Amino acid sequence: MRVYNPKDWISLLLRPHQSSSFRLMFWLILIVCLFTLIVVYIEQDVLKLPLDHPLKNVLALQSFLGFAISILLVFRTNTAYDRWWEGRKLWGSLVNSSRNLAIKVGSIFSDNHEALNFYKESIPLFAHHLHLHLKKEKTRLMLDEVNHPMLELGDSKHLPNQVSKIIFQRTYEFYKQGQLSIDELRLILQELTNFVDVCGACERIKNTPIPYSYSAFIKKVVFFYIATMPFGLSFTLGYWSIPIVSLVFYVMLGMELVAEEIEDPFSGDENDIPMDKIAENIKKHVAEILNL
Repeated sequence: MRVYNPKDWISLLLRPHQSSSFRLMFWLILIVCLFTLIVVYIEQDVLKLPLDHPLKNVLALQSFLGFAISILLVFRTNTAYDRWWEGRKLWGSLVNSSRNLAIKVGSIFSDNHEALNFYKESIPLFAHHLHLHLKKEKTRLMLDEVNHPMLELGDSKHLPNQVSKIIFQRTYEFYKQGQLSIDELRLILQELTNFVDVCGACERIKNTPIPYSYSAFIKKVVFFYIATMPFGLSFTLGYWSIPIVSLVFYVMLGMELVAEEIEDPFSGDENDIPMDKIAENIKKHVAEILNL
């Protein structure tokens, strides 16, 4: 995720867009400019249409469509940001659960270094593999530094489930060995349950995109609006229609591209949630809590 100063207006205004989505915008705006140029040239220089030609009435249609499109784009952007913010809250919940679990096991197993070492490695491991799982990366880290045989992950594709299962199995072993009371076991299981809940909620966001019909409809309406705009503006603005149409298209296209970029907060784009950084912080904080 890009870190910036929201109060630095000069930097925000002068800094170019770096994402692939906005690089695509340049070519689309160029196409719109060429299209507008052709329309104005045909109407003004080839056909030489009079100022009272019926095509001028297209501007009336633009006013009605513009209001409807603005509402659709605002709703589209808000919906995408809600998904991004929900994803950030879920990872914040994972941070809190990881800290709480480390505090609980640190107090319960204060004299058991084997248990503390196990939780020191396994708690951050869940966040790390959840990060890889949500990015759909196939890489799987080998835990050479961990000697406990129960931390040897299998070949399953869903590594967060494996990690949570390993933590539960090892915790239940401690309970059967008499190192945990039933109340202490419940305290630990509360945090482990939240681990799985966070994973499922993140998968819901990842695997449930904005409905296709809604996204396609907005794109079609925007392009129809922009394609018809030069036909009416050319009568009053002439070749000045080119920058005007391009500016309107830039605003509408930009809002749609912003929504596309943030509606999946786990894909690893520039403006997505910094899951790798959060996972690193979890590892650091767990080690600090357990004094290891």
